[in-house]
Amino acid sequence: MASVRELMKGEKGYYPEIWEEIAKLGWLGLAFPPDYGGAGGSYLDLLVLIEEMGRVVFPGPFFSTVILGGLPILIAGNENQKKKFLPSISKGELLATLAIAEEDVSFDSSGINMKATPDKDGFILSGTKLFVPEANLADLIICAARTNPAQETDDGITLFLVYSKRECIECTVLKPWDGSKQCKVVFHEVKVPASDVLGTVDKGWGALKRILQFATVAKCAEMLGSAELVLAMTVQYSRDRVQFDKAIGSFQVQQQRCADMFIDVDGMRLTTYQAGWMLNEDIPCTKEVAIAKAWASEALKRVVLAGLRLHGATGFMNDHDISVHYRKACASEFYFGDANFHKDIICQELNIG
Repeated sequence: MASVRELMKGEKGYYPEIWEEIAKLGWLGLAFPPDYGGAGGSYLDLLVLIEEMGRVVFPGPFFSTVILGGLPILIAGNENQKKKFLPSISKGELLATLAIAEEDVSFDSSGINMKATPDKDGFILSGTKLFVPEANLADLIICAARTNPAQETDDGITLFLVYSKRECIECTVLKPWDGSKQCKVVFHEVKVPASDVLGTVDKGWGALKRILQFATVAKCAEMLGSAELVLAMTVQYSRDRVQFDKAIGSFQVQQQRCADMFIDVDGMRLTTYQAGWMLNEDIPCTKEVAIAKAWASEALKRVVLAGLRLHGATGFMNDHDISVHYRKACASEFYFGDANFHKDIICQELNIG
């Protein structure tokens, strides 16, 4: 965990030599078909890997490159785009990310207002995206922009493949509390050829909505791994810490707190893998994805806060591992919508209001 803290302080956020090793192990192409340089695994295989990454707060652009960069190309890309980008991602040669959020940081279609103006050879992108993960490292940014403002909210949105290392793209690394590499990206009349449109012009929201479901459940798996480790640390501490000549785990109030933590973690596991299985099997699961994220957002905070309290003052020290998980829990709550956002989706699915 010391290396994780070290990387949190710098702007790079990962070790290139470790990135090369995980590429050799096949992690980066785990869920991509062999035809595109991948291992041919399933989305569930990917969730298991991400869960383990959550346990150790794995540093680096894995989530942004594979989940936010690779899966959108696999889901919405044409054959040429898949063959061009996915093998490079699998080999660790290409870093990618997804730019969605704008000023109001909304993850529904109404929050996408960045303009993409038709040009003779494609489009010109102008506007600002916020909280773009690892945009400072990315070679490729998948950007959601509005190509037809006159259409309904869900229409008129298009996804673009944008090479990020250009003078007309300004990237500023923000400094969120959890140490992640979130960026503000300003597009100054960026020209994008028609060949780099991902999917269909004006019909990008359908693909993006699907992409966000995969990303949301993957984030739930990462949060699950974090919660599992905090639970394990707390249970072990309850066995080892002695007060009044007894392990604190022998006191009923501590036992009840650990039981509550276990219930929250098990609920996270069940809801996450139910939604993940349905996505893997291509079964409609809007409600299940929303349930998973709404539960994970609140359950992880409860688990980490309970762990902090059981550890006492030492848990609140910056040098203690549990404090890192606490900061990550506070940030993860808002990735791809907080609990209230997803409860609203559940109400829509229940046809309430």
